[in-house]
Amino acid sequence: MNQDQIETVLERGVEAVYPSSEFLASKLQSGKRLRIYLGVDPTSPHLHIGHAIGLRKLREFQELGHEVILLIGSFTAMIGDPTGKSTTRVALSQKEVLANAATYKKQASKILRFTGKNPVKIMFNHKWLGKLTMTEILDLSSHFTVQQMLERDMFENRMKDGKPIYLHEFLYPLMQGYDSVAMDVDVEIGGSDQMFNMLAGRDLMKELKQKEKIVLTMKLLTNDEGKKMSKSEGGFIALSDAPEEMYGKLMAMDDSMILPYFDLATDVSKEEVEGMKVQLEQGVNPRDLKARLAKEIVTMYHGAKAADVAEEAFVSLFQHHEQPEEIAEFSLTLPIGIVDALVETHLASSKGEARRLIAQQAVKIDGVVIGDEAFTVETYGVVLQRGKRNFAKLV
Repeated sequence: MNQDQIETVLERGVEAVYPSSEFLASKLQSGKRLRIYLGVDPTSPHLHIGHAIGLRKLREFQELGHEVILLIGSFTAMIGDPTGKSTTRVALSQKEVLANAATYKKQASKILRFTGKNPVKIMFNHKWLGKLTMTEILDLSSHFTVQQMLERDMFENRMKDGKPIYLHEFLYPLMQGYDSVAMDVDVEIGGSDQMFNMLAGRDLMKELKQKEKIVLTMKLLTNDEGKKMSKSEGGFIALSDAPEEMYGKLMAMDDSMILPYFDLATDVSKEEVEGMKVQLEQGVNPRDLKARLAKEIVTMYHGAKAADVAEEAFVSLFQHHEQPEEIAEFSLTLPIGIVDALVETHLASSKGEARRLIAQQAVKIDGVVIGDEAFTVETYGVVLQRGKRNFAKLV
């Protein structure tokens, strides 16, 4: 393994490495085949580009010949990860969780290989977490303190706001930590917001396996307010989105997201991304860079031909002036969910009607069909459309 490959693994999209980058580098240089995993809780049927950051890092290890596991949190999703949440998550049944997970392999296969040489393994954590006895759970709990749990920001904030913290939420990092023990892994990959949970697994591995588990945290795709792309928050770009919808969502996003997307979600070189930063500072039209970004990402997930078609459809909307010259303008506070936006702009008489219109593919933003009722509008100047004749511009 050459130094360039090691630097890519250690640096591209990486927030931090525990215990250190040097420790992971030494393991990679040793030639030992590592067991590496990324966990995803199926709290919705969609994987999105935020997930792709970790999946792409997992692929780097797969291509280097390491043993790679995609873990489906079929048990932990029923608890609900409290990370970053100001309120308790709504509990999901195992039936709902498994239904959400049913398409994950197909979506992840846009990035990972599940067949051929060194295929990725899929595992489900209900197969071991669901079998833990009360005695075993009590033993695992004895490795952590209440003070450790209360140090987490979201719990501190809830206490200040007088909001409840339920006991089962303390068990989430314990359960995620036990995943590492059950699979006897060498490395765990996850978003930087998962650091507490991943380090819990590192502690358990030390105490129960006498093993130094490596934790690799990835940077998050966030807007200028620090809000991350999230299944629960909406406004995400799903890997399963149709090419034109994916292209349109990327063109509609805030200009502040251009460089983070190029850096974290594409293979464009770091040098090119730095060049784009200079271009933006010198006054280049952000729309031009977003057009390149949109085509780059649609090509990654749907192919070059589909990206060309999506680009042509988007360009024709503006070049051929297919919208009326005068469009009613509405002053709304962004970000806003697409359902609320339709009601506030009088394009729908109720939230129920808004959802029906979205399900019927009758809603567009800047000419691109929006088929996801969780979509969030984050940019002013976009045009909402209902059917062929009803328009509203957000200002």
